[in-house]
Amino acid sequence: MKKKVALILVLLMILAAVTACGSKDTPAQQPDASGQMDVLYYAYNSIPVLNWDPSIEFSNGIIVMNNIYEQLLRFNAATKEYEKVLATDYSKSEDGLVWTFKLREGVKFHDGTPFNAEAVKYSIERTREIGQGAAFIWDAVEEIKILDDYTVEFVLSYPAPLDIIASCPYAAFMMSPSLADQPDNWFEQGNANGTGPYKLQQTTMGDEVILTRNEDYWGGWGDKYFEKVIIKKVTETSSRRQMIETGEADITTELPAEDIEALKSSGNVVVEVVPSFTNLMAFFNTQKAPLNDVRVRKALSYAMPYDDVVEHAMGGYAKQSIGAIPEGMWGHSKDLYQYKHDLDKAKELLNEAGIKEGELKLLLTYMSGDEAEKKMAELYKAELSKIGVELEIRAMPWESQWDMAMGTDPSSQQDIFVMYWWNDLATPYSYLYSLFHTEDSTLFNLSYYKNPEYDALIDGAHENSAVDIEEAERGFIAAQEILLEDAPAIFIYDKNTVWIKSPSLKGHVDNPSYPYVVFFNKLYRE
Repeated sequence: MKKKVALILVLLMILAAVTACGSKDTPAQQPDASGQMDVLYYAYNSIPVLNWDPSIEFSNGIIVMNNIYEQLLRFNAATKEYEKVLATDYSKSEDGLVWTFKLREGVKFHDGTPFNAEAVKYSIERTREIGQGAAFIWDAVEEIKILDDYTVEFVLSYPAPLDIIASCPYAAFMMSPSLADQPDNWFEQGNANGTGPYKLQQTTMGDEVILTRNEDYWGGWGDKYFEKVIIKKVTETSSRRQMIETGEADITTELPAEDIEALKSSGNVVVEVVPSFTNLMAFFNTQKAPLNDVRVRKALSYAMPYDDVVEHAMGGYAKQSIGAIPEGMWGHSKDLYQYKHDLDKAKELLNEAGIKEGELKLLLTYMSGDEAEKKMAELYKAELSKIGVELEIRAMPWESQWDMAMGTDPSSQQDIFVMYWWNDLATPYSYLYSLFHTEDSTLFNLSYYKNPEYDALIDGAHENSAVDIEEAERGFIAAQEILLEDAPAIFIYDKNTVWIKSPSLKGHVDNPSYPYVVFFNKLYRE
């Protein structure tokens, strides 16, 4: 599966994964959310939407898109089951090459256009034709056949888990065929037309989105649900904390650990800590000596003070990673080897590699503004100094960090690239392919890792996931065993998501497959 991602969208997706500290902006004054029973206020830490085109958006915009648009299915991370959304049933052939979906009848887009098989075919073919964002998820689709108004058949060129694909938080949205009649810049003007529970009422690009209830929503409404939703960019953490404390905002996340502890103690808000599918990794540049020596990479893996990083960089709101797949995602195994902080072992391996104290100097880059990454790097530097390794830490804007990694001369690239990752699909392949599969040109394989045995394992496991999920999982776990032996990266921690909510807000359930998405139609106030 080849990722055809426009570079600028790739860069922006990563921005959404970090704790934004940003400029010291002050939120615009809004009415007290708690005083308006029909208005919900989500104080978000970054730009709510980067691109209004649901075929292209591959970043923060999922927090909005997943309330305006809908997929055929939705993956429930808690039950590991696929919930029926715009599809009411689906089946597959034994070889995983033909998938048939029965569609929900009586559904209309916000402009009144009926949802049917034509809309499914149009939506997916449009996304594939544009070929940006997460369009790659549909690479296996060879043909889409309309069997009748509410039955659609997918013919694949190779086995692929179309249930996983059809539930993707990106690029799986159903769009009205009437979009073909709109001007090319229709989305750029801030328009939207889905089947979801909320309609777009107003947007200030890069700052605020206002949604209003879709009264004709096929799922129906009760009296207690919100008429209007405001999603506001509030990058300054102190502002978000103040807004949640005063009741100006109903829900927020991504606050520093010290703020979370203070809010817990206050008893005035609800603090919910849940596992996420986001993990932090440090990628070794395996093109450069001596990082092309596995003994050196293993030594540097043993030098990471994992427990201290979890406690002091994340305030305990994380857990040391075991392999590349976060806990809770299938393909994760607690039986995988886990590097522990062991400076004696690190020194031993460096000696075996012929590296003496004071000889090794490395450059680590991380994205400026992320306090957790900064603290992690400082803790790591202190430990490396104890074994005679000098680590330069450089905070960089994402674009600069990325440009350095994309350079063609390894000597001008960083030695260690620190980055968060989360899944685009609810499958281990999202991590193992995207980050470590051999690439003709570098995208996210930031360790420049190449291992044909590994590639074959994960490609085979991905195809098996369409027909034999247990066999697929064994393949993904075996691939991680290779990764841990080759050590192209340090798997540092799996991050928790911490939601801070008004005590009156009810109905919120986190789903890590849809990071930072709040499904607003499930929420109400008591």
